[in-house]
Amino acid sequence: MSADAIRVATGRSGSLPLLFGLSLLSVLMALASLVIGYARLDIVAAASDALRGTHSLPALVLLELRVPRAALGFVAGFSLGITGAAMQGLLRNPLAEPGIVGVSGGAALGAVLVFYSGLAGAFLLALPLGGIAGAILATVLLFAVAGRGAGTTTLILAGIAINSFAGALTTLALNLSPNPYAAFEIIFWLMGSLADRSLPQLWLVLPLMAIGWALLVSTAPALDGLTLGEDTAASLGFDLQKLRLKVIGGAALAVGSAVAVTGTIGFVGLVVPHLLRPYVGNRPGRLLLVSGFGGASLLLGADIVVRLLPIHPELKLGVVTALIGAPFLFSLVYRHRSER
Repeated sequence: MSADAIRVATGRSGSLPLLFGLSLLSVLMALASLVIGYARLDIVAAASDALRGTHSLPALVLLELRVPRAALGFVAGFSLGITGAAMQGLLRNPLAEPGIVGVSGGAALGAVLVFYSGLAGAFLLALPLGGIAGAILATVLLFAVAGRGAGTTTLILAGIAINSFAGALTTLALNLSPNPYAAFEIIFWLMGSLADRSLPQLWLVLPLMAIGWALLVSTAPALDGLTLGEDTAASLGFDLQKLRLKVIGGAALAVGSAVAVTGTIGFVGLVVPHLLRPYVGNRPGRLLLVSGFGGASLLLGADIVVRLLPIHPELKLGVVTALIGAPFLFSLVYRHRSER
């Protein structure tokens, strides 16, 4: 990642306070996620026991339940937010979101096949490994279908086709599942959740996510140049094919890894960049990190709401984000229609 990319992504003057404020907010939301739960937890006593190596019930609740949930909420939200900003910058379309390239569908299909085959109960990391394999396969298939040197429109059409095919295969697996309980488990997983996740799952996906974030941040100068048009961006020395590869590859690693662990959580990558874009001067390069921390804050906030609602079993996180995002999408479409 070049120094220019970091400088553009972090911005100057105007966007730095926003970046600092959102990063602080996301950390505070993560801390709140550690404190808030169905059962009251003395967080100070639990942390003290954990640091001393005492295997008390509060320490186990903190380390085995609350820490993985908060950490995965942070990194998954960051991945969805930064990828949404990158996709909207690449396509120059405010309605673009991470799932448009087929990676989310591929990751979901890989996890569903692990459920269907019975491997999910074989070992702890079978499910996320299946999701990651599905995301990688979807990415390889995307570039194989689109071909070398494909334009943005071709890549998007190929992504839509892969998403549709993965969705059809997922539905087929549900239809052919011999065990109705396995089918219910698949459906609940597809709704998206941070509950009952573990630290080994976090350590498995975090390196892949970090590589994806680095690829996306490195595209900041080119995304800013692309706002002037493809011909102008090319004349300024930006390699548009390389830009597309970085954005699609970064999206595959970041979002594919998130979906592999959390299930499908929609609308975060659509809503967050839209809300924050005016505060960075409509610069897609500066929007990347800002949207990452904004996505982390939104996802952690939604997960806290899930635990505060007096509903048992708890609502799935993907349902809550859809309830937030769908009205926003309707208002966005209506506003764009009225502007024409």
